[in-house]
Amino acid sequence: MPYVRYVDEAAWHSSPGQSGQSGQWQSAHWRDRRPHGGGPPIGAAIGAGLFHVFGARDAAADGLLYHRMDVLVYALLLAGPLALCWRRRAPIPVLVVATAASLAFATLAAPRWMFMVAPIVALFGAVKKGRARAALGVVAAGYVAYPLLTVVLADRLEVNAGAQPGLRELLVLAGTLAVTMFLGRAAKAQAEHMAEAMKTRAERAKAKEEQERRQASEERLRMARELHDVLGHHLSLINVQAGVGLHLMDNRPEQAREALTAIKTASSEALREVRAVLGVLRPEEEVAPRQPALGLDRLDELTESAGLPVTTTISGASRPLPAEVDRAAYRIVQEALTNVRKHAAADAKAEVTVSFSPGSLDLSVRNDGLAPEMGDGSGITGMRARAETLGGSLQAGPLPGGGFLVTASLPTSGDAK
Repeated sequence: MPYVRYVDEAAWHSSPGQSGQSGQWQSAHWRDRRPHGGGPPIGAAIGAGLFHVFGARDAAADGLLYHRMDVLVYALLLAGPLALCWRRRAPIPVLVVATAASLAFATLAAPRWMFMVAPIVALFGAVKKGRARAALGVVAAGYVAYPLLTVVLADRLEVNAGAQPGLRELLVLAGTLAVTMFLGRAAKAQAEHMAEAMKTRAERAKAKEEQERRQASEERLRMARELHDVLGHHLSLINVQAGVGLHLMDNRPEQAREALTAIKTASSEALREVRAVLGVLRPEEEVAPRQPALGLDRLDELTESAGLPVTTTISGASRPLPAEVDRAAYRIVQEALTNVRKHAAADAKAEVTVSFSPGSLDLSVRNDGLAPEMGDGSGITGMRARAETLGGSLQAGPLPGGGFLVTASLPTSGDAK
């Protein structure tokens, strides 16, 4: 089953980072290579064997078995059921063995359907495996051989007259074989459809995961650029102030001069290292920003330009925040309002809540309009990546009564002083 193997491999490749995935793939791959191809290995063989043996015993009790129950009879009864154990590995040879054994037994007993269970199961399995043409040839040959052995050559083979099938038995047998082939084709089509659906789902899951990974990577890149701008600005300022202090402090003790010299040297070295490591993250054509750093002090400006009515509520004692937390909070509110503008109803309103708690900053952006298309898209993935990078968390989802809610909690243990 190539589709099944593809799905197993796709599922294995689309789940990186999870423990035990290699073992899971190896287990699925092993199951696909087993002689029985998964499922009950001997269930059909046992069932067919029971039908054959008990059917023969009933026929013997009714006087319709024209041979004693010896080793030959049991061998013919069990050859087909035993061959079913390999029906998925070699469907056509199994069908040949089951058909031949049942034909041989048919010359020893009156026509009964119980003796055809193994060939019927083998025929269904062969058609389901895509070997319909070869299976048709086998059953056609067997169907012709049945009256040939029991009627045409009956005298020569010393076949009892009670073993000869009538027209009714031959028609019922032909109908049974036709229905079995039809059901086998239907089962094959259904299996292929399910395998294709599984393949499509695996591809979609892999594409979504790649998109989320790419979005998170882009978000980290943008944060790295912002970090470069902030560090570059502040370290440059430290460098200038240290140089001025060094120039004006000539009349101070030598210890102060040494301290200022160390500040200048350390800040210059840090500035060079930051630019060397992070400078490659900024495209050559991109210039450094000339506007103030983004933060919650510009929240009013953000809500006024949101393009929809926004109510802002701030609770708790406002305090200076670490630059990265302040910037992340602004970006989360900005992205959440952008999502409201894109996906919510035209008359939607938004409510932004900022709560200063000891050790954390809690954000909430709620809109009251229906948002049928909003989900765990790239914007929410980016917001979640920002929060998790700082050690926080973010949740987003639709509200029971309509609308959408985005909440985030960002730790502020290192509040700016």
